[in-house]
Amino acid sequence: MNSHLIESEGTQVVENATKPIKATIRNVSKVYRGRTDVPALDNVDAHVYEGEFLTIVGPSGCGKSTLLRMINGLQRPSEGAVEISKASSDRPLTSMVFQDYSVYPWMNVFDNVSLGLARSQFSKADRRERVRLWLDRLDLGKFESAYPTELSGGMLQRVAIARALVAEPEILLMDEPFAALDAQLRRRLQEELLEVVGDTGRTVVFVTHSLEEAILLGDRVLVMSARPGRIVESVDVPFLHPRDPDLRKSPDFRDLEERLWTILKEHATARD
Repeated sequence: MNSHLIESEGTQVVENATKPIKATIRNVSKVYRGRTDVPALDNVDAHVYEGEFLTIVGPSGCGKSTLLRMINGLQRPSEGAVEISKASSDRPLTSMVFQDYSVYPWMNVFDNVSLGLARSQFSKADRRERVRLWLDRLDLGKFESAYPTELSGGMLQRVAIARALVAEPEILLMDEPFAALDAQLRRRLQEELLEVVGDTGRTVVFVTHSLEEAILLGDRVLVMSARPGRIVESVDVPFLHPRDPDLRKSPDFRDLEERLWTILKEHATARD
């Protein structure tokens, strides 16, 4: 096992930690430079533990997506570092699912999902087998020859999730993946995601605006302040897996949702 460090000066290999921590976000700040500098993150410290489903909530514009992109290596911090422990050379370190599906309209479902294996060392036969496995798992098996224009929003997001999971990434990153869906589809995909992740033990970092979603899916919730974003509280979710969707109706669930809402309200004002 080795570790990967993404910091303000670049990327390097560092000594592996001894605790079961998958990713460490250490003193991370981000400023977008322009005519007027925009501070997005301010001295963020957090851990992502191996095998946990971590959800992140916070006001709009607080830097949740920026933080997720840093874990994915798409952006670098202005200060600080993101360190990720890599366990296998055969699997990608991260895969990301975006809110806008990000599927290619000129490719059918099978080929879109196959892109998740573009850098893999699997044979063509193994790739086909893996793709069909995940298509079946996400109820897309009958639609492998269909094109995105023929699919609903929920099915498009299933394609994006299948593409992210087909290569079995060590960390699955999800940036408000269900935000554009109607309530019924959102609930259905939440339940499917719980089942899939529960079966695989995947480490997941999931950004959402929905407190209900954060509690239903997460083992732990990080609450961020308004811009520039900081981690103001880490809240453990006490409910065991597998989770019954009817958990939403329980008094304990609603009490936790109210607690998170109170924390958010206290830190909802942007700081200049």
